[in-house]
Amino acid sequence: MNYPTETDNPATAATYCGWSNYETWNVALWLDNDRYNYDIARMPSSKTYKDFVRNIQKPNYSRSDVTYNYRFVTGDGVSWSDPLLNIQELDDKLKELRS
Repeated sequence: MNYPTETDNPATAATYCGWSNYETWNVALWLDNDRYNYDIARMPSSKTYKDFVRNIQKPNYSRSDVTYNYRFVTGDGVSWSDPLLNIQELDDKLKELRS
């Protein structure tokens, strides 16, 4: 197990890999490890996570190298707007990416 709980089920874990939950960890992972997402996250107009979501959903940013609906979900299928996301942690992640 990679997270500090007594379970191997992400749905019941208290934290996940140092993040508040699986969904937040997964989004942070895709911000760091996908060049397209990383570039959008570092844009001056992506000051907050909410800004990032607005930017990635703009039709003028497109990519042809993926088969999933990248404007609305990560490559693992987690929604960019999942209600379980810890937005404060993701705002902090965006600040880290720009520093």
